[in-house]
Amino acid sequence: MIDVRRELDEAPIGPYHVLLVALVGLIVFFEAYGTFNVAYVVHYVTGPWRLGPGQVGFLVSSGLIGFMAGSLLHGRFADRYGRRPVLLCGLWMAAGFSLATALLGHSFQLFCGLRFCNGIGLGILLPLSVTYISEFSPARMRSTFATWGWGLGFSAGGVGAAAAGVFLTPTLGWPSLYYVGSLAAVVAVACHILLPESVQFLALHGAAPDRIRLTLAKLHPARSAVYAQPGQVFTTARRQPGAASVAALLSKRYRRTTLSVWGAAFFLLFAVYGLTGWVPTAMLQRGESVVASFSFGALILAANFVGTLASGYAADKTGCGRGSLAAWWVAGTLAVGTLAFVNLHLVNVICVTAAGFFILGGLGTLNNLTAGWYDTEVRGTGVGMMLGVGRIGGVLGPFITGLLQQLVPGSAILFLAIAAASFLGACMILLASPATAMRAPAGLESMRIHGTTIGRIQ
Repeated sequence: MIDVRRELDEAPIGPYHVLLVALVGLIVFFEAYGTFNVAYVVHYVTGPWRLGPGQVGFLVSSGLIGFMAGSLLHGRFADRYGRRPVLLCGLWMAAGFSLATALLGHSFQLFCGLRFCNGIGLGILLPLSVTYISEFSPARMRSTFATWGWGLGFSAGGVGAAAAGVFLTPTLGWPSLYYVGSLAAVVAVACHILLPESVQFLALHGAAPDRIRLTLAKLHPARSAVYAQPGQVFTTARRQPGAASVAALLSKRYRRTTLSVWGAAFFLLFAVYGLTGWVPTAMLQRGESVVASFSFGALILAANFVGTLASGYAADKTGCGRGSLAAWWVAGTLAVGTLAFVNLHLVNVICVTAAGFFILGGLGTLNNLTAGWYDTEVRGTGVGMMLGVGRIGGVLGPFITGLLQQLVPGSAILFLAIAAASFLGACMILLASPATAMRAPAGLESMRIHGTTIGRIQ
């Protein structure tokens, strides 16, 4: 019997790993691009559509409501039917509704409705990409490898949204942002051809050995002869019994970790989308030029990737992911809190960069760690629910900070609210109990072998 998880853990990084990283990066590029491009629409529609701060907040949040729905609902399908088909469905939805937004979303109501539908597709892409790439990651560099898989795409997508906002919208108008987003269809076609199903998922569900053997041979060519031997049985550990469900996530095995990551994701996504949704507008209010204000969005996302790599490296090297995340988010709290009291161009640049590095960078490592803290059969549901609950915070972030600015003029209240959310996220992650989530259950452990469940006495 061949344990596919062990094979994946021990495989050296090779060309096929790079291909998977590139495909996942392209998928997440369009997730991030679709998430953040609305910030560059606000400047053009607030006057013509006669929007107040509360309506602007809802304009930003409308897509996040769809993201929340996609994140919450997709996990059960991905854990039952596979990672690949659900990823492809999300890509096609993102491409189609992005095109529809460009063509039809020329009023407040239509724009918000189409953004919601677009958000459902986009909401599938990030959590499922995190789940997918984590299932191909070698053990010795799990967080770092996963970060290169989706973190670079996420940061590039956010920077791409800012670049399109700066260079395309002044001459082509805000719909150009969504024409670019519809190019996700090209990535969907490439993934139909090149993207394999997760090997762990295939082994867990008793897929035909040839499907598993082919992908493993590409990932670990030195052992391809072993995989090809007649009678090889591919296995993966699973707990017994039970399908993926919210009840499983709240069982004794996972409960403390689940509630901790839900709380951390809620507060951090409140901070992230409150910050990224409002930073161009806030910087305009603080006296920055239009180009400079839009460029702050790109600065946040560029710093995010470096911060995610650094945070993931610290988690891999220290073995203390909770402590690393708490430290990252406390540092982000201090950076954003400074913006509430100081308004100088250099301070704005330094603190916004630090916010991207620490707040968004730490969120990237939370995604990786959460995927590792759940077993294969509930991993898609676990990551999806974490980001789905987090999206509730993401929805409330731009909306509530918009209302606060309506009640208290100026940007100080915006940055104070974001700093408070970041600090609360740091407190929540310290409550996680990953040792419990990763410990093998007492009594019987089961193995899934081509559709047959076999108990093994420990």
